Amino acid sequence: MRPNLNLMKATLTGALGGLLFGFDTVVISGAIDALVKLYGLSPSGKGWTVAIALIGTVIGSLGAGHAGQRLGGRETLRITAVLYIVSAVGSALAWNWPVLMVFRFIGGLGIGASSVLGPVYIAELAPAKWRGRLVGAFQFNIVLGILIAYTSNYYIRTLGLGANEWRWQVGVAAIPAVGFLILLFGIPRSPRWSVSQNRIDEALSILKLMGDPNPEGELEDIRMALKQEHASEREPVFQWKYRYPLFLAITIGLFNQLSGINSILYYLPSIFTSAGFTLISGDRQAILIGFTNLVFTVVGMGFIDKLGRKTLLLIGAVGTAACLAAVSWLFITGAHSGALVWLFVTYIAFFALSQGAVIWVYIGEVFPNSVRSKGQGVGNASHWVMNTILQLVFPVVVANVSRSAPFTFFAAMTVVQFFVVLFTYPETRGQSLEELQRKLLKA
Repeated sequence: MRPNLNLMKATLTGALGGLLFGFDTVVISGAIDALVKLYGLSPSGKGWTVAIALIGTVIGSLGAGHAGQRLGGRETLRITAVLYIVSAVGSALAWNWPVLMVFRFIGGLGIGASSVLGPVYIAELAPAKWRGRLVGAFQFNIVLGILIAYTSNYYIRTLGLGANEWRWQVGVAAIPAVGFLILLFGIPRSPRWSVSQNRIDEALSILKLMGDPNPEGELEDIRMALKQEHASEREPVFQWKYRYPLFLAITIGLFNQLSGINSILYYLPSIFTSAGFTLISGDRQAILIGFTNLVFTVVGMGFIDKLGRKTLLLIGAVGTAACLAAVSWLFITGAHSGALVWLFVTYIAFFALSQGAVIWVYIGEVFPNSVRSKGQGVGNASHWVMNTILQLVFPVVVANVSRSAPFTFFAAMTVVQFFVVLFTYPETRGQSLEELQRKLLKA
């Protein structure tokens, strides 16, 4: 089968949460220097301004699984859209630093919840053959949102808005958030959630609407998997039988951040200005890197169901480790600063086609139906907890140790990632969610 119009509409709507995710997480990179000057922030205060939203994502990730199981992914995504709108408008109108922090925290709740529920919603609609590419649409939208944020920051900076510049940079996210909320009223529930609520006729009609070639067979497979797991909304994910899926989800979330990706994306203009670039030129370089991220995410999506998830992770680990080591050397020597842009471009290319394309697909695949949303929440929480820690520490380390130290650390962690993936990660491509459930619970 090929994805029909209804499946593509539901996929693209669910994936639009990824665009808001990407935009909201990095748009602060353009405003952070203005906020440091406006509020006289120390390196620690600068880190907290970035990290407060990430604390929200941790809470949002952990709570989203329960909400998704209870209310359904579609309904919970509507709540996240409202959180995005409130955060964007509130941040733009914030009258002091504490108020800004509150609204950034609210936005973080939306980011964390959508990072769990968007991929799960798509994975539960998609047939096995197309699941990697369709769930990959969520990651595509994340990097598209990142590129739009960098472009938006650059364009707004050229308008000469003065003291209100940063308000426009953070507030413009309200526009796509409203569109996301409207579109969420035109898509169906997940058939797997409907089955878990004993809405069998509804689940069958959704499978037919999505163009499943054997809706009755797929429905029975879902029912049997749920029955075998004694699935219910009260099924806890922290059980010994789920130890292997938990290990996979938690470690891929940790390694995603230990590669340094978000530290680089959040502080990119600051990194460039510290290397001698102006704010405007730094914004232009950020757009180039955002475009590279987008292009190579598409490349990764094209290969994820051909080469497989594990192979892409291994290729990416080698490339990102080499680039990070080179960036560290450049900062240590203070030479060849012009090469910094191209090292980051190459780094982003390797990251995007590997970790970037794989993480949300992989976490959504390794848990059984009964705890998938909760398991996705655990994996995403590990990602966001590490992200929060790193963004709090990054500006402090740069200010008090050296500019090279974070990149040396990230390079070392990426080498560790290579060996963990090589020896412990299974390949998941081309298998139904129910087949993976049977295999991974036996490991």
